[in-house]
Amino acid sequence: MSPHVPGTTPYPWPFDADLRGAATALLVVVAADGALPSSVAGRVARLAAAVRRAGGPVLAVTTTAPPPGASVPPRRATPVHPATPVHPPAPGVLRGLVPDVALVAGGVDGFHASDLDLVLRLGRVRRLLLAGVGLETCVHSTLRDANDRGYECLLVVDACEPADPDLVAAAVSSVEMSGGIFGAVGTTDAVVDALTRARTVATAPAAPVLPAPPVLPAPPAAPVTAGSGPAPTSGDLP
Repeated sequence: MSPHVPGTTPYPWPFDADLRGAATALLVVVAADGALPSSVAGRVARLAAAVRRAGGPVLAVTTTAPPPGASVPPRRATPVHPATPVHPPAPGVLRGLVPDVALVAGGVDGFHASDLDLVLRLGRVRRLLLAGVGLETCVHSTLRDANDRGYECLLVVDACEPADPDLVAAAVSSVEMSGGIFGAVGTTDAVVDALTRARTVATAPAAPVLPAPPVLPAPPAAPVTAGSGPAPTSGDLP
């Protein structure tokens, strides 16, 4: 069975067919209110559980993007000083999702004025599953920046809440264009299935080591009888 996530477009993700361990993380991007709506909370929770079982981390970043339905432009937050403690969103706001790391960004992009890149690199993360709120705003902006920073990204489209449903097709198309210029697109069921299979392969017992065949003793030399042996040489003649 393929080690890729089934059905991703426009290419089989991840490109190296390796989903094992802590190198694959779930990044949940949310708008300024830090809320995770019920429409996607269940899928995000499934993704988080699958990523953790496979050995990866779950991160959440709150951006300055307006939540769906808001009419105000995104605010530009004051950058958070690295020494300033960052308090994660309340578990109730994220509907039970408790991330391993919670960050606050200073813009619509989750990397802007945050320690997100530092946290990912310290954790040796190379692949990102992106979900959350604002598919075509903060999720998309964070995905594009992550791609530029060298992370291979998968937009889990059914685990993202759009600000404007009419813009979903365009947002997905821009990820997939030019053979996947910003990564690939997949679904929750496919990701969970692939992570489960990757974990099964990683934890499968090793094949038993067969004992080496016994070394048989060399056969005994044939006895020398009268009349046998090498023919006499001229020096042996009387």
